[in-house]
Amino acid sequence: MTGSWLAFWDKPHAIYVNARHKDVHYRLIAEEIAALVPSRQARVLDYGCGEALHADVVAAACAELFLCDGAPSVRAGLAARFAGDGKIHGLAPDAIAHLQQNSLELIVLHSVAQYLSTAELQALLATFRRLIAPSGVVLVSDIIAPELSAAADVTALLRFGATNGFLLAALGGLTRTLFSDYRRLRARYGLTHYSEADMLQLLSAAGFTGERAAKNIGHNQSRMAFVARPQ
Repeated sequence: MTGSWLAFWDKPHAIYVNARHKDVHYRLIAEEIAALVPSRQARVLDYGCGEALHADVVAAACAELFLCDGAPSVRAGLAARFAGDGKIHGLAPDAIAHLQQNSLELIVLHSVAQYLSTAELQALLATFRRLIAPSGVVLVSDIIAPELSAAADVTALLRFGATNGFLLAALGGLTRTLFSDYRRLRARYGLTHYSEADMLQLLSAAGFTGERAAKNIGHNQSRMAFVARPQ
């Protein structure tokens, strides 16, 4: 992840239009990840987890949950929030390499790939291939196809807001985004896009058998998710 994107996530931002938006966003993701945990004995890695407000929902479904994020302030918040939960461990990205080989049953990379270069994603997938158990699963989700317009993201957010009681706040948040650091960074650095074929090729090159999932994690179903299993 470029230093500029990392710096953005390491300070207060307006990606979430209000507290209600942030809460339902993280709760939905946690519930959908928890549903993918294969057993109560599983060890799970959520890489690029963000604030993970409801990670306890995932932890309740597994034996150990590793939360990894590159932003120091985010990691500090995670450590404070889950200090009393012995199942949850916060990690910096460089600590992932020290996890035991083939020790994880589920790895989730949600809404991260778009902020990485293709070379960075390839390196990360190689690390995941070493860490995942032979019967484990890697989920790569929130992938943006080349043809997907920003309007699709706007529509998804407004629908999510209407369903969850923050539609007016979402409309105001979209206006604020026009003048935000996020928009300036996106204009300068862009986001990395992948077609379905591109992602399947990347997963295969990293030693996985991949397939597109029936649905994406989270509220935006115009984006894609992929399930990968070790070859």
